[in-house]
Amino acid sequence: MDIIKKVIVSEEEIAGIVERLASEINKDYEGKKIVLICLLKGSILFLTDLMRKLTVPCKVDFMLASSYKGGTKNTGKVEIKDGLSIDIKDQDVLIVEDILESGHTLEYIVNILNKRKPKSLKICTLLDKPKLRVADIQADYVGKVIPNDFVLGYGLDYDEYYRNLPFVGIINPKYL
Repeated sequence: MDIIKKVIVSEEEIAGIVERLASEINKDYEGKKIVLICLLKGSILFLTDLMRKLTVPCKVDFMLASSYKGGTKNTGKVEIKDGLSIDIKDQDVLIVEDILESGHTLEYIVNILNKRKPKSLKICTLLDKPKLRVADIQADYVGKVIPNDFVLGYGLDYDEYYRNLPFVGIINPKYL
């Protein structure tokens, strides 16, 4: 596939990451119920695979948030296009995110959710780019630290396409 320069997280590796993260979450939340908040659209595949491996009771809700406008650069301005339908007050909440880069979006969402007074609020991200971090935010559960290249696949898109790829790959620079 010409749009992919290099696969950096294979389908098999993703399955192993999901298994490991689910095991950590199951251990940490043993005896508790959690609310999983999926940040759409990129996290949907990760959420689906992750929640099938969870043994703790969980509810699921969604937020549509973005700081990209169809390109490869973060605009720095977060838009929330949809809110929660579940009351998270006094609930253990886990945000499920596809990729943590600058941290602007997650910082904004964490601030919004903390105002709703959850019992606890943690973050689980499939991919982490700590060298791009601008906001003072870290994930509690990290699947894999990756290089600062623009990536797509397994929910991550380029102009809304390529989310369906079963792996994560670096985009070919000629498309940027």
